[in-house]
Amino acid sequence: MTVLHVQKVSGVSGSEAHLLSLLPLLRARGWDARMLVLHEGEPGAREFMTSMRARGVPTEAWRMRLDLDPTVPARIALRSPRILHTHLVHADVLCLPAAVRAGARVSTKHGFNEFRANRAIAAADRFAARFADAHIAISRGLADYLSVRERLPRERFEIVHYGIAAGPEPPAPPAPTRLAAVGRLIPIKGFDVLLQAFAEARMRRPDLTLEIAGAGPLEAELRAAAPEGVTFLGRVSPARAVYERNAVVVVPSRGEGFGMVALEAAERGRPAIVSRVGGLPEIVVDGETGLVVPADSPHALAEAILSLASSPGLASAYGEAARRRALESFTEEGAAAGVERVYRSIAAAPSSTSRKSKGTR
Repeated sequence: MTVLHVQKVSGVSGSEAHLLSLLPLLRARGWDARMLVLHEGEPGAREFMTSMRARGVPTEAWRMRLDLDPTVPARIALRSPRILHTHLVHADVLCLPAAVRAGARVSTKHGFNEFRANRAIAAADRFAARFADAHIAISRGLADYLSVRERLPRERFEIVHYGIAAGPEPPAPPAPTRLAAVGRLIPIKGFDVLLQAFAEARMRRPDLTLEIAGAGPLEAELRAAAPEGVTFLGRVSPARAVYERNAVVVVPSRGEGFGMVALEAAERGRPAIVSRVGGLPEIVVDGETGLVVPADSPHALAEAILSLASSPGLASAYGEAARRRALESFTEEGAAAGVERVYRSIAAAPSSTSRKSKGTR
């Protein structure tokens, strides 16, 4: 059964990494999973396509002339996969309404984005959602957010978390005064809050250090605001070494569809201090595998940093519990099984043509 996945790609981040894991596993389970990449010529798109093909997944690319290229709907209308599976807003808006020959349509929502505050974009996303036979959200927090922000029906979402592969046994952590943060340097990631919190915490613990791995438009501004003890590494991929040489990972996001950094840290046996937004509290169990604090609260974050910095045994215990939970509850096979359940449910349902003729859209 052919499943055509479609996403606009500019680089390899959370959703792209998920697809690189998911599609080979779906193929191993007997689904003819294929990838269609929409792009505007970015190097990251080429990197993604090369990686996908190296994993044995048939991959096609369409270069877009505009951000919302009107030729894409016309071209997708000629396709007739048994299941069309779109990811992110460009693929949803351009492809879901136009895929009249697809047997069924699935949309996965991956994240919080500033552009969702734009009423026109939210309306377009909501319109496109009407044409999906099934909806997947990568966390309960994201589904809740979309039900409020875009008024998408919460009950229509199936929740399928991302998964992670088990790496080798991680090295013992250093002192919990060594902190790390990983992510794009953009407003929603909250690195400005982290720097404020770190400066406050360092007034009481001058031995604290912080490594920030990531690049983005805020880099110059953040470097200028950084206190002593902060090192900027630029983009680091993979980030495993960053996690391993530090003891605690901080995820200060203002919005996070899932929170792959927190999960990667857990797999490396490192506790995370995370904001209470999106999917982060579904990954980090407060007081068990890490700490959860209010978003946009430098003082609360500083107190959490200090509490672990002063308790090496607690930080280590959280890290061990985080790794156990990651390897039990967030596996790549589990993610593939969750998506497959959605496919089987719509494959067993009446055809989308029948549903449309009965006026159920």
